[in-house]
Amino acid sequence: MSGGGGGGPLWIIALVAGGVMCGLAYLLEHNEVHGVIVPALLALGGLAVVFGSCEAMIRCVEGLGQRMKWNDFVAGTMAGLASNFPEVVMIAFVVLKAPRVAFVLVALTLHVSALVFGIYSGLMRRDKTGQARLPEALVKLSTDLYACAAGVFLVTGALMLLLHAFDAGDHRGDGLGAGDLYAIGGALIFVEVINIMRLVQRFSGDGDDEAPTAQPAAAAPAGAEAAAAEAVKPTEAVKPTEAQHEAPGWGPIVFFGVLGTFASMLGGHAVGEFADALVGGLTSRGYSEMVGAILLSVFACSGAFLMLGTAHVKGKYDVAIANASGQVTQVPFVVLPVVLILIAAFAQLGMIPTMEYGAVLPIDFETTLVMIFGFPTMLILWKSIQDDGKINWLETASMTALFALNIYLLAQHG
Repeated sequence: MSGGGGGGPLWIIALVAGGVMCGLAYLLEHNEVHGVIVPALLALGGLAVVFGSCEAMIRCVEGLGQRMKWNDFVAGTMAGLASNFPEVVMIAFVVLKAPRVAFVLVALTLHVSALVFGIYSGLMRRDKTGQARLPEALVKLSTDLYACAAGVFLVTGALMLLLHAFDAGDHRGDGLGAGDLYAIGGALIFVEVINIMRLVQRFSGDGDDEAPTAQPAAAAPAGAEAAAAEAVKPTEAVKPTEAQHEAPGWGPIVFFGVLGTFASMLGGHAVGEFADALVGGLTSRGYSEMVGAILLSVFACSGAFLMLGTAHVKGKYDVAIANASGQVTQVPFVVLPVVLILIAAFAQLGMIPTMEYGAVLPIDFETTLVMIFGFPTMLILWKSIQDDGKINWLETASMTALFALNIYLLAQHG
């Protein structure tokens, strides 16, 4: 399976061992055992189960990709999309306990994922000029998503700032209402649906349906043959994988999908319990909620990071960069809108409290800061890739420096 998270029996061992640790933690919690052992077991066990559920979901999507004859980049993107399901389930449990923390956590996940993308861009294969060529689908589709996300973050952050400064709106500037969250979430999901449709329609085969027609050999200038050979190299990894000749049956695909779903619920609940304990413990010791949220965002991205590292080691560079880029774009267009809709729905159902004037997501320093900081993050990603479809060393250094600085400032002053 290309781009799998763990490979071999490791994910099965993690799933079983994590389930045992979660069961032991809940047993100790039921018997009112206090101390660090219960949160530690919930963290380790929950993350192990989430890792296993990510691998199961990835195998489900990869099997589907083999049957549909997707190439490595599209298969990697869809596998990365599937790996978000356990993360969404985990954050859903955090929403039930602390919706504001869940929102901040998701926004911080964007910055952590962007930092990983910047670092990984320094590990990509480069030509003699020091530039790393990116897959065509990433250049033509992901950059549009970066630009859209930058606009959404800027508009939403500015709106939150103005509402709070002037005590304006139906909620007196205290926060955003359920209708606001439904509107933002719905718009972002609509964009992601169109993106997936275009990705599968245009880039799931051997090449792009908009690729230019080859010119006759007689008209080619001197040295064109060598240049054409060089241009073909970056797309070699986009060929359908050999495993597609032996596509699995529907039984294993459904089995892995069901297993990943139930495992993600168990692991997500455990990590959600740990998140509540971690944030509470750090806050009681004088640390800001932002520090705890940054730590949790690293945990939330662990499945995608494992997928990226495994794909790179296997030499599947298109799968690796698809995971790195997909983890960035899927935060604002998959995870964030789902969390916004969950907050709105849970508030209307009375499962989480609302504020004095009916707001469901408070507007304060932290929630506004993470939204405004999302704008420069997406902007530099768009600029670094859109200009020539390559990443040079200066762009790698710029991205890594900005993303690391964002995280430092959020932790230090958030």
